[in-house]
Amino acid sequence: MRCVRPVYSLVAMALETEIKFRVAGLAGLARRLETAGFRLVTPRAFESNVLYDTPDRQMRARTEILRIRNYNGRWTLTHKRLPAYGPGEDTHKHRVETETDVADGSALAEVFLSLGLVAAFRYEKWRTEWSDGEGHCMVDETPIGNYAELEGSSAWIDRTAARLGVAPSEYITLSYGRLFDFWREQHHSAAEDLTFAAVSQTSSPR
Repeated sequence: MRCVRPVYSLVAMALETEIKFRVAGLAGLARRLETAGFRLVTPRAFESNVLYDTPDRQMRARTEILRIRNYNGRWTLTHKRLPAYGPGEDTHKHRVETETDVADGSALAEVFLSLGLVAAFRYEKWRTEWSDGEGHCMVDETPIGNYAELEGSSAWIDRTAARLGVAPSEYITLSYGRLFDFWREQHHSAAEDLTFAAVSQTSSPR
């Protein structure tokens, strides 16, 4: 009998709390992170993401995502949803996140397509990951600009943001999909996915 390699590992579910903020200078942010006691966890690496949904976008209507990600050669499957109680957003973004490593994201994508799901949205970035041992800062170079995410407890986020010189008024709780929607409106872009190729080929700034 043939031995079948499992396509998943340990599943982790947690309440994710995070904010984004715009980054004006990558080198300056790196210096501030080092001064604040952060260490580099993952050097700059390419990340690709595909969100899957029903053809009529039922998951998006419920504020859920089902994502296959490849970051630095590592495949992960993630599901996010609003908490059953408490805020989905206040000054921070809160989501119940269930995530697991998978051996082959391409094979999993075929399973999703066979079940009637579709690849609803693709987005890419170059990501650098930092940590101070309590929370994480992900620095993302996206096709529509540079952003950073602080992920940890609400108190840690506020404390760390202040140390980095980020005011609460600069907090962003929108997803990259929603940021892309606003960017497309502003730039009159016909791009359907937040990929470097799509944005460079179809954007037309005013």
